[in-house]
Amino acid sequence: MAMDFPPYHFRCPISMELMKDPVTISTGVTYERVSIEKWFFTYKKKTCPATMQRIENFDTIPNHTLKRLILAWQNQEDSKSSELLNSPSDKHEEIEALLSTIMSSPFKVSSLKKLRSIIDMGEETRNDFISCKGVEVLVQILDQTLTENSDFVTFRASEEALCILHQLPISEEEGDSFKLLSKQDSTRSMAIMLQRGSAEARLHTITIFKKMAKTNYDWNFVIQDQGLDFFKSLLELVSDEICSKASSCALEVLIEILRASKKNKLKAIEAGAVCVLIELLPESSRSRCEKMLQVIKLLCECAEGRLALVEHGMGIVVISKKMMHISNVATKIGVKIMWLVCNFHPTETVLEEMLIYGSVKKLLALLHMDGRSSTKDKVVKIFRLHGNSWKRYPCYPCDLKGYLGCVNEIC
Repeated sequence: MAMDFPPYHFRCPISMELMKDPVTISTGVTYERVSIEKWFFTYKKKTCPATMQRIENFDTIPNHTLKRLILAWQNQEDSKSSELLNSPSDKHEEIEALLSTIMSSPFKVSSLKKLRSIIDMGEETRNDFISCKGVEVLVQILDQTLTENSDFVTFRASEEALCILHQLPISEEEGDSFKLLSKQDSTRSMAIMLQRGSAEARLHTITIFKKMAKTNYDWNFVIQDQGLDFFKSLLELVSDEICSKASSCALEVLIEILRASKKNKLKAIEAGAVCVLIELLPESSRSRCEKMLQVIKLLCECAEGRLALVEHGMGIVVISKKMMHISNVATKIGVKIMWLVCNFHPTETVLEEMLIYGSVKKLLALLHMDGRSSTKDKVVKIFRLHGNSWKRYPCYPCDLKGYLGCVNEIC
């Protein structure tokens, strides 16, 4: 269904999405019921997200008047969409007219919103937009944020441009769209938007970066240009408790960037990635947890990453708890992390923590898996290195000492 961008007062201040069940809280601000209840009762917040006022009364009151206005607006937009869908030539003409207006007018936001509503109609209109050189126009708007006289209006136009760009196919096969967005000025503009844009603009930017990460795009320029700020902005999105899509995209981008070079890993470690991820892991969903573990594993391939993990008070504890608790994928990655630590950073404190917090018990349990696997092989290597050391500890479970004999036989 194609419709114009929802008016600001129809959108939830938390999710920035059109509200379906608006409710008002004690501060007088209206939110989507699901979002505000999640804010209060899942994340245990005691403030109003919009005003940051402290709240004592967490009751919500349905805003029936606003809900009726939203429904009326939706019906009106549906009618407009139906008319447009019946006239493909009109859509083409309107796209060209809007692009012309955008290029000539200093007030671009309203035209960009109308253009966005047309692009929402589907693949045919998106292809038409691309053939009309629409991507070039949007990239020019985006690049204007780099000029010295850039102001709030220019910034808002760039945010609207990103709303459209993130809907378009971006890959090396698409040709022009990828080339335009991967230019240095474009990536610099998007990196700035990732740091200073609205929640919605940051989501659209990280969505574009995720598509670029699936290609052979070279991130060196962005990282050299933005430095630690780029990694910090990615970690902020990873930490986003409200928008899980932004968090997931940021993790995928991080994974691709870290795979590229050791230098990138060192930058991420310096930005505090290990600490952030360790503290987020305990409350993460399965999918998010697996991606976070993958990032930690990549960081632990560096000595600096392993040191950051073992020096964090919860490092070994959190990794141990996720093994054999979340999924086979999480367990496999967890074992890889433990192997890296045991092989390259086996201090007495680390070995004690592994024993105390259940890592050793879980590793022993993995030895009883049927068949042979790379995960089981790593577990065997860990015990080959440190099995006798753990056996000497008084807290080593008596019932596990027998298992150690089996391990020695395997070794």
